[in-house]
Amino acid sequence: MAENRDKAHNKMRDIKIEKLVINCCTGESGDPLAKATRVLKGLTDQEPFHSKARFTVRSFNIKRNEKIAAIVTIRGEKARELLERGLRVKENELRRKNFSDSGNFGFGIEEHIDLGLKYDPSTGIFGMDFYVVLTRAGKRVKTRKYRRSNVGKSQKITKEDAMEWFQTELGGTLLR
Repeated sequence: MAENRDKAHNKMRDIKIEKLVINCCTGESGDPLAKATRVLKGLTDQEPFHSKARFTVRSFNIKRNEKIAAIVTIRGEKARELLERGLRVKENELRRKNFSDSGNFGFGIEEHIDLGLKYDPSTGIFGMDFYVVLTRAGKRVKTRKYRRSNVGKSQKITKEDAMEWFQTELGGTLLR
């Protein structure tokens, strides 16, 4: 009985947000990408970077290596705040298929103005994808240069762990 109590209060088992990645894909470069970049900069107060197309898609007029999306990575308290704003748009409801086997989850919103940003007719409306990477303390053991080692199986986050964290920490509900 004492072992179960100790396991429940072990701070190395606490799950936290490592990063939040927001992707706003316009599908074309030029003016729409510049507007999407402006929207993300206004939302996060960080300069987004641009992702390029991996290959040419003639039906969509996308050329290889053309910049088509603006992406920003947020860490720390700001990530949690933006995640809560994004989940409020989704009414704190996610489907089970939104969670990956590695314990991460993502969702999309259709209009950026739902996040509390003011509508600007010259900018238009953009949708964006939120992707949340969860971690536990001790993950650095796997990536550090000196005395690198493997992370134990019990320390990795499973899909069930992530769903439980979503329900308890963020007060979310899971749909089928």
